[in-house]
Parts: sequence; structure tokens; C-alpha cells
Amino acid sequence: MAEILIVDDSRTSRKFLREILERNGHTIVAEAVNGEDGYLKYKEFRPQIVTMDITMPVMNGVESLSLIKKENPEAVVLMITAVGQKDKMIEAVKRGADEFILKPFNEAEIIGALERI
Repeated sequence: MAEILIVDDSRTSRKFLREILERNGHTIVAEAVNGEDGYLKYKEFRPQIVTMDITMPVMNGVESLSLIKKENPEAVVLMITAVGQKDKMIEAVKRGADEFILKPFNEAEIIGALERI
């Protein structure tokens, strides 16, 4: 099972993700509230997987993804996005995102995405 960093500005989304991931045997090493916080916590904790929301204040998920991949090209990042953000999804793929899931998500989608990566 993986050590995971959750990056999402929504406390509810972070809580929901944490519950799903822990129930499935994963360890949450940290949570971050925006892309900048996510990048700094990535550098500090070096998790095996990052779940990254796209739309956040201060720094969005695509920018944070770029910094994380620059820091470690082997980093594994699962992007989480709301429906209707196709342009940002395409940009994230170009910058190295490993997998995508759409909000609202369910447990099977999260676990399936983790198994694919």
C-alpha cells in the first residue's frame, strides 16, 4: 500500500479521500490546502502518490504538478478535476499527470485509478 499526499482546497474532499484511502490500506502522510502547500509538503514528505485537485487558490494543481515533476520526474500524481475542465486536464497530461478522476468521484473510481498507476 502507498504513502499518499492529498492536495485539495476543500476540507470535505480531503476528508472523503482520506477515509477511502485509509479504508483501503493506504497511509496519508500529509494534506495540503493549495498547490503551493502541496508542492512544499511533497518536498518534505516525498510520498509515493499525490492526489491533486486542479482548481485551488494561491497555486492551481497544474502549476503544482509542474513543480513536483521538476523536483522528481518519477513522482506519481493523480489529478482530480470537476467536469468541464477539459483544457486543464489536457495541460496536466502534457505536464506529466499519471491518471485522472472526475468529481464527484466514488470509492471504486479512486481505487481503480490507484491500481492503474
